[in-house]
Amino acid sequence: MKIAFVSSEVYPYAKTGGLADVSGALPKELAKLGHEVKVFMPKYYPVSEYEYNLHYDNYIGEMKIHIGGISHNTHVFHGYMPDSTVDIYFIHNPHYFHRQQIYTDNWDEDERFILFQKAVIESIQRMGWSPDLIHCNDWQTSLIPLLIKDNYNWDKLFEKTATLLTIHNIGYQGRFSQETLSKTEINGKYFYPNGPIEMEGDVNFLKAGIHFADKINTVSPTYANELLTPEYGAGLDNSLWQRKGDFSGILNGVDYSIWNPEIDKHIPNHYSINDLSGKSENKKFLLKHFNIKYNPNVPLIGIISRMVVQKGFDIIAEVLNELMGLEAQWIILGSGESKYENMFNVLVYKYPDKIGVYIGYNNKLSHLIEAGADIFLMPSHYEPCGLNQIYSLKYGTVPVVRKTGGLADTVQDWNEYNSYGQDIGNGFSFYEYSGKALLQSVNRAINDFHNKLIWPKIQYNGMIKDYSWHHSAEEYNLLYKRTFRK
Repeated sequence: MKIAFVSSEVYPYAKTGGLADVSGALPKELAKLGHEVKVFMPKYYPVSEYEYNLHYDNYIGEMKIHIGGISHNTHVFHGYMPDSTVDIYFIHNPHYFHRQQIYTDNWDEDERFILFQKAVIESIQRMGWSPDLIHCNDWQTSLIPLLIKDNYNWDKLFEKTATLLTIHNIGYQGRFSQETLSKTEINGKYFYPNGPIEMEGDVNFLKAGIHFADKINTVSPTYANELLTPEYGAGLDNSLWQRKGDFSGILNGVDYSIWNPEIDKHIPNHYSINDLSGKSENKKFLLKHFNIKYNPNVPLIGIISRMVVQKGFDIIAEVLNELMGLEAQWIILGSGESKYENMFNVLVYKYPDKIGVYIGYNNKLSHLIEAGADIFLMPSHYEPCGLNQIYSLKYGTVPVVRKTGGLADTVQDWNEYNSYGQDIGNGFSFYEYSGKALLQSVNRAINDFHNKLIWPKIQYNGMIKDYSWHHSAEEYNLLYKRTFRK
């Protein structure tokens, strides 16, 4: 199949979250399955044509993209994704995309991604390339299904083109005032109370995608089920219910060429499922980095996260004193709300021999925490997929998670048995969103850490699992076929 993969961020060119990881890995895996894939993203300020060997695409040339009747000169740069022959096209408009941040929340955020989506469609037109499927990702690309059905329906190039929308996080919907409708130049007949693109008087890009895409999916089976409920659906649960037969969940994969303790270039000691001795050496190295004394009999608990309510920091705060009273050491990496940053900075002064904190993000340190910690804590309020718990499984770092979204799909609670009576547990989980439930699960993990018969089994159950992108790509391959036939 000929697939246009459209995303607002793609690793390694631009990244704010998991969307970039998906967009950087999935297209290459799809190409290995025989698909012809072309990736499209904006050319943001940090994307260097010299670093990534990008070239101005003379064949596409200059395009005049209209936003509310105003024409914007737009160009395209072309390159190839790293270690791949997959084409990637960068929509170049300095006025909209040469800014310090990928997302700006400025008054013209709607215009930026209206231009991007129209430029993708018009680039495809100029190529004369008729995609079998356009794979859209999140609100920044969610108008494309409607645009090709309405504004560009005159072009037979898209006559048989199917569309798929992947929702990576329903909390971000692209809601703008009614004035945005005229900028899109979409027919006003679609905008009416509770209509396909309207929400509480606003234009809602993501809702438009849910209504007009041929198929919709999200990034884990459990998150797909959760989005059908008022608690998690963020006002779009009814829209998804109406499309329930076309809505599914596919778990994200991980790139084991980057996240693998046997070959990880960021850790001092490699190790494997057959020889875990390097893990304790990494623990020593990590603790030394934070001037904390190593004790093999005390578990080290790691956290790598945005410090926000979505990630469970409110329930961590609920039982903070109790957590600090446990016989455990802590390494925290992340940033977010100032009250949580300050909370952990205070703990460093209060318990210097027990906790190390790094406010910000450090890629090398994130690998070292996964390799050196014994336990990884991820008590999210909601988690569409989550990646760190999957990294933790591979690194023999036992996850303690809240049973939601992708966390529920990847972490089986210790004492869960399969039909053969075998314990398949690879971590510890809790359902109730409370500090009390979190504390109980952390206590369970610490208790079992001291059981030298049980703990290696839990680690083994996690390390043996395969969550590589190959498996996810196979599922997308089947979904593409169902979408194209629709």
